[in-house]
Amino acid sequence: MSDTVSSPAALRDVAPARDGPRTLTVASGAHALHDGFTDLLYVMLPVWQQQFGLGYTEVGALRAIYAGTMAGFQTPASALADRYGRPLLLALGSALAGIGFIVAGWAETFFALAIALAIGGLGSSTQHPIASSLVSGAYTGGSSRRALGTYNFAGDIGKMLLPAGTALTLTVLPWPSTLMLFGLLGIVGGLAILFVLRAPSQAVLSAEAEAKAKTAPSVVPPSNGFPILLSIGVIDSATRMGFLTFLPFLLTMKGAGLPAIGIALTLLFAGGAAGKLVCAWLGERLGVLKTVWLTEGGTALAILAMLPLPLEACFVLLPLVGVALNGTSSVLYGTVPELVSDEKRTKAFGIFYTGTIGGGAAAPIIYGLFSDAIGVPGMMMIVSGVVLATLPLAWWLCRAAPHIHR
Repeated sequence: MSDTVSSPAALRDVAPARDGPRTLTVASGAHALHDGFTDLLYVMLPVWQQQFGLGYTEVGALRAIYAGTMAGFQTPASALADRYGRPLLLALGSALAGIGFIVAGWAETFFALAIALAIGGLGSSTQHPIASSLVSGAYTGGSSRRALGTYNFAGDIGKMLLPAGTALTLTVLPWPSTLMLFGLLGIVGGLAILFVLRAPSQAVLSAEAEAKAKTAPSVVPPSNGFPILLSIGVIDSATRMGFLTFLPFLLTMKGAGLPAIGIALTLLFAGGAAGKLVCAWLGERLGVLKTVWLTEGGTALAILAMLPLPLEACFVLLPLVGVALNGTSSVLYGTVPELVSDEKRTKAFGIFYTGTIGGGAAAPIIYGLFSDAIGVPGMMMIVSGVVLATLPLAWWLCRAAPHIHR
């Protein structure tokens, strides 16, 4: 028998690969749940600011605690998944993320809230590396890229639904009850993952694992493009997290209340979901360089355009902001498999997610300091300038890895 099936965890992990649509459905659902958890925080931050009397730096710290914990524990989560099975770790992580939000509903101090968000971030650390690995293992070739695109798009569905649902629920329930209610979704989601991704018989697993072991890895032209791609991803993620964290405060300055902020975020994330699809299509036809220049340049211009506009005009612009703000990630994420061989893909995804989410975790603190010093509008101008650093990096990437440029 092949060494591939010598580990019980390896046996369990083959289970999803025998049913691609089932695996993709579960992974997409997990992505929607966890991305929704991450982004409903944007609705809660103004509430917590008033409840606990926080400055912008402390607001940024709360967002950074969740994202930083999520980024920092992705590699350990992947190691645990190799030992105990990816479906099990994904299910436990989803439940733990829900428990974190339930604990946050009980928090009465800033310190207690920070601990609760760390618990939630720890649970969410399992989702990106494990779910994307499940999908990439269930599909091969061109179907793998399309499946990963579907999985990536599902996260934006969660970004639309959960923040909007949170804003609406806050109009009828106090914020602790709202968080506990949404936290239950994580526990239910974890149980659903265990139920749907139940392992088949050992005989079936052994046969499939041996067949998978005989599959030759793809040959990728050698290049030093991955570090450059990661750098673009870190800046892109930092821009997105910095903008999203303080967008509710910018809208509040223009007269928006909680329901209006919820609608604004829904419009933004709807544009982001469309951007994932549109920019994946553009990336295939225009190439990485032109697409990154278009989306990142558009992001800088859109952020600057929002500053002088009245609230009503901002609502009109927000879907377009979302297209530019989120579209780049679709191109970057889809390029990872083109820069690394198959046997290094899971590790590469883990590094890419750790770097980008880590950059997104640090951004709210840094931009929070700027907001306290020069105000939110001034900070937004800095954000729009920093994102332009991706333009020369994209040119450098296509020089280092010419095979990705179409």
